[in-house]
Amino acid sequence: MTIETRESGETVTLTGQIEAQEEVRLAFRAGGRMIERPVNVGDRVRAGQLIGRLESETPRDALRTARADLTAAQARLVEARNRFERFQSLLASGFVTRAMFDEAQQAFRSAEAQVDAARARVNTAETQLGYTELFADSSGSVTARGAEPGEVVTAGQMIVQLAREGGRDAVFDVPARIMRDASIDTQIDVFLSDDPEIRAAARVREVSPQADPVTRTFRVRVGLIDPPEPMRLGSTVTGRARLGTGPGIEIPASALTSTDGQPAVWILDPETNTVDLRNIEVLRFDLDQITV
Repeated sequence: MTIETRESGETVTLTGQIEAQEEVRLAFRAGGRMIERPVNVGDRVRAGQLIGRLESETPRDALRTARADLTAAQARLVEARNRFERFQSLLASGFVTRAMFDEAQQAFRSAEAQVDAARARVNTAETQLGYTELFADSSGSVTARGAEPGEVVTAGQMIVQLAREGGRDAVFDVPARIMRDASIDTQIDVFLSDDPEIRAAARVREVSPQADPVTRTFRVRVGLIDPPEPMRLGSTVTGRARLGTGPGIEIPASALTSTDGQPAVWILDPETNTVDLRNIEVLRFDLDQITV
């Protein structure tokens, strides 16, 4: 058998799924009973669109009270200011005492502080009322829901999950054996599993630092380069890549033997027509062939 050096490597094919590069979990910043959620899984939403609404009677009442308190405080401020200004002119003419003027001045400053505090309470009440409505922070598609209308939700609880428009990834669970030969520069050909003609080039974008404890696979996200429209979120895709390429010699696995516990093969010298047992370094081992 005559062998020659050529580019070695292994073609790996895996099945995965299309996912958005960015997904966000939208949640209310306050708790309460949700009375409306006008979007559902699969819906496309635009930035600023209403996602959900909580009962608002209590915060609305609090806002009305805060605004009434502000109006009353402002009225007291007008009265205190008028009294202070009047006493200020009378003090110069000697018609009021210094003590009376100081008391009017203190009342005026106290009224100003009360207005500031009342205005802060209004701002807080307006903010709390705003927390009863949830809006999309960007355009995208709803991929999951976490609560239904009528449920009492807590602050931070996921209401919907939104896949933002933009980049798309093909996501694969890759065995550890393959990960050893892969590199961040590996170019991958991704195509729809049910229509191989629809394809896109991709490059590794993110690799999970830890293997799944059950399957012992690594989650790998590859960014699709200009993916065609039919490659929608949730589509099943196949990824194919050539790994471990480089100079090497492929020989039948049956030719492998050993010497002193190390892999070896018999080499024929055509000039002397003799054979010699030589140790080799195995780069890759498959059932049918090995790469050295």
